[in-house]
Amino acid sequence: MKLVVQRVRQASVSVDGERISEIGQGLLVLVGVSHDDTSFDARFLAKKTANLRIFEDDEGKMNLSVGDVGGEILSVSQFTLYGDCNKGNRPSFIHAARPEKGAALFSEYVLALDALGFKPHTGQFGADMKVELLNDGPVTIIVESTGRTRA
Repeated sequence: MKLVVQRVRQASVSVDGERISEIGQGLLVLVGVSHDDTSFDARFLAKKTANLRIFEDDEGKMNLSVGDVGGEILSVSQFTLYGDCNKGNRPSFIHAARPEKGAALFSEYVLALDALGFKPHTGQFGADMKVELLNDGPVTIIVESTGRTRA
């Protein structure tokens, strides 16, 4: 799995002109699932997301997690994170999971965040979404589960 984690002041997702989810201060997480990913990857990355220390402490150092600052997490599925542009100019998505698997592991990631105390805020899997955000910093971190020992 691959995540693009953005520290935000606020973020929202709309589908067909209707806002379906929004958060204040926290993290906007774009979630990509590959065909090799498992439940382990979803749980591992949920824990990593919750504990990622990218918020500033009183000394201005990135030393606090989203939970430490009372922030929220908005998770949005994005298969295009597995777009491969090595050949030509049109991305290939052969490494992205099929929709059924992608939806299942995205849901497992969100449920794992819920179990860690973060109320689920999500986009709509497979929909044409409009995502708005106000970056904070900006701080953008890419996190992957590739190469982790499966348990």
